[in-house]
Amino acid sequence: MSNHSRPFIMGSMTDFHHMPGHLIRRLHQIGVSVFQDRMKSAGLDLTPVQFAALSALRDHDQCDQATLAGLIAYDRATIGGVVDRLEAKGLVAREISPRDRRARIVSLTSAGRDLLATATPLVTEAQADMLPGLSSDEGATFLDLAYRAAAAGNHLSRAPLVLPEPESEA
Repeated sequence: MSNHSRPFIMGSMTDFHHMPGHLIRRLHQIGVSVFQDRMKSAGLDLTPVQFAALSALRDHDQCDQATLAGLIAYDRATIGGVVDRLEAKGLVAREISPRDRRARIVSLTSAGRDLLATATPLVTEAQADMLPGLSSDEGATFLDLAYRAAAAGNHLSRAPLVLPEPESEA
């Protein structure tokens, strides 16, 4: 068996190249690189975190910065910098919350919606290039396992994913 197809056996890992943390970091590097290459080729100035923030705002209309951080599993202390950069690009608008003057409500601008409409198909297309060497079935299995692991470990994260409660029918 080659080193590249070594199975994961808990407790037998002595080479860090086969440890989950290292492999997850490498896949993150690959994903960011593919994303950045696609955006640059299209002449778009957008990072993966900015794309996630714009997508969350599209799906959740307006929300405060703390909620936005939870929706994209991003650190609450640094989400302000992401929003600052999006606001400077004219992609989002920010205003003081009428309910809590300490909170800032963030919403997409028309320029943000337009950029997202342009970027989304490119990002969708790039996903296949982020898992090279896997068949469609293997990619689907990997995504299922990665989703399950992320969901099970969400409570361990310094920036957990926090989804809104489903609206109940009255």
